[in-house]
Amino acid sequence: MATAYLRTLIGDEGLTPTSSAGLTFPFGDRGPQPGELLSLMDGIRWWRVPMSGPLKHVNGLILDDGPDLLAIDTGTASPRCTEAWRTILDGPLAGNRIGRILCTHMHPDHVGLAGWLSRKFDDAAIVMTRTEWLMVRMLSADAQPEVPEEQVAFWQGAGWNEEQVAHGKARGWSSFGKSISRMPVCYTRIQDGEVMRIGGSEWHVVTGSGHSPEHACLVDYDRRVLVAGDQVLPKISSNVSMHVSQTNEDPLGDWLRSIERFKQLPDDLLVLPGHGDPFYGLHTRLDALRDEHLDRLDAIVDLMAAGPVRAVDCFKVLFRRPIGLDVIGMATGEALAHLRRLELGGRAVREERDGVWWFGRS
Repeated sequence: MATAYLRTLIGDEGLTPTSSAGLTFPFGDRGPQPGELLSLMDGIRWWRVPMSGPLKHVNGLILDDGPDLLAIDTGTASPRCTEAWRTILDGPLAGNRIGRILCTHMHPDHVGLAGWLSRKFDDAAIVMTRTEWLMVRMLSADAQPEVPEEQVAFWQGAGWNEEQVAHGKARGWSSFGKSISRMPVCYTRIQDGEVMRIGGSEWHVVTGSGHSPEHACLVDYDRRVLVAGDQVLPKISSNVSMHVSQTNEDPLGDWLRSIERFKQLPDDLLVLPGHGDPFYGLHTRLDALRDEHLDRLDAIVDLMAAGPVRAVDCFKVLFRRPIGLDVIGMATGEALAHLRRLELGGRAVREERDGVWWFGRS
């Protein structure tokens, strides 16, 4: 898969600048090598599922689960990820059965091979929150050759020019389904506040929103561990975007509220992120993620001093890199999420002119 394709489709890494200052990485630079499972503590092993594109990998976890194993996050349905799975199944996991597959959220690098893995182990249960499961089912079933008119209007509303719209239309409307293996009809639901028994440990489900609608994290309070997925990443900001189906929602507001919620968790948890290395410093990281987004909101308000702006006009204050066709979809989603937050917070008003959305100071 091309890098540009993966960036737009997966969208795990945001384009908002970020800092990892103040965090502690207990394993240093010692990450799992290809085909290796690195033991983090008794019953929890970490490996990296390789991917093309800037993220390079997604973190997979293997937890002891009684006589079986539980796998957390899978990589995309690509030859490279599939071969990586075959390597560990024939190597360090040989003779073991995966009985459950937990996907933290709906993005293809976290759920892409769940169906394949389930079938390989005689319909092993796929465990997800309801909204994430339904989003996967909906998006994979929504494949069609032409981009819907609503999406074209969304791009135009954000200020895309003819070349950018043409590029978006040329991509079609079936990318999601091509990046995941066929999912089974049934799944096992988890929800916020639930306690899962995994092996001999109790894991508490804590959900967040903003990056995806009902992202599942797991906390083992006894062993002081947080499986964070993409809700808390150490060195990159998670992508927080507005999409065509949620123009009346508030993804950045959801994200900021989730940060405050996760700050109620203990600060001494070992955080196991979906990308990057395990770290300590949960509250420090949450504060940085919050403050950087609040700074971006202020920067947009300052930009509006010269007059109303479109989403594409905000790129220069939101991002520290040129926004080309490879990332314009992600950049647009992030810009609109910030503008929507300002609108709902009473700091901006939106006006539509000839199908284009203009945001000015309230």
